[in-house]
Amino acid sequence: MSNDFFVHETAVVDFPCQIGKNTKIWHFTHLMSHCQIGEDCILGQNVFVASEVVVGNRVKIQNNVSLFAGVTCEDEVFIGPSVVFTNVLNPRSAVNRKNEFRFTRIGKGATIGANSTVVCGHQIGKYAFVGAGSVVTHDVPDYAMVLGNPARQVGWMSENGQKLLFDKEGFALCPSTGEKYQLSNNQVVKL
Repeated sequence: MSNDFFVHETAVVDFPCQIGKNTKIWHFTHLMSHCQIGEDCILGQNVFVASEVVVGNRVKIQNNVSLFAGVTCEDEVFIGPSVVFTNVLNPRSAVNRKNEFRFTRIGKGATIGANSTVVCGHQIGKYAFVGAGSVVTHDVPDYAMVLGNPARQVGWMSENGQKLLFDKEGFALCPSTGEKYQLSNNQVVKL
């Protein structure tokens, strides 16, 4: 394993685990053995990453986030401060449910806003946007913007993080980049 990553002196890394090139792991973060962290990631203060968690490349995880077993973050995901992930639907202290973990996948480029909760067993699509404080209790489509408790879809977002406004033919342009998107059968694709 190369040492071309940064680990703050207060962080705890339980080897063996995989940490990619140019990744920065900050104060009081704890990585359990057998987790995988990609290249060019930033893990903020007080982040916990459980065994078997997979984090892609260029992922930013802000302070006070715990990624429990069963969570996978694809490339370029942003996870805001104090986001909560679960991995069991009906936890009880006295009941071992490790064989009931449900998996959660966060798609490429998705954003999960500060103080959101993601209930286990759901997929958050690529470039989806979960607004701050939302509670995700169902799958979120690619490019969808969801808000609230429970999170409900309120629109669509571009890969650049701009709200997409579709015309009557189902086309929209990203206001920042000019990239074109199409909405058909409640699915968005970038053209």
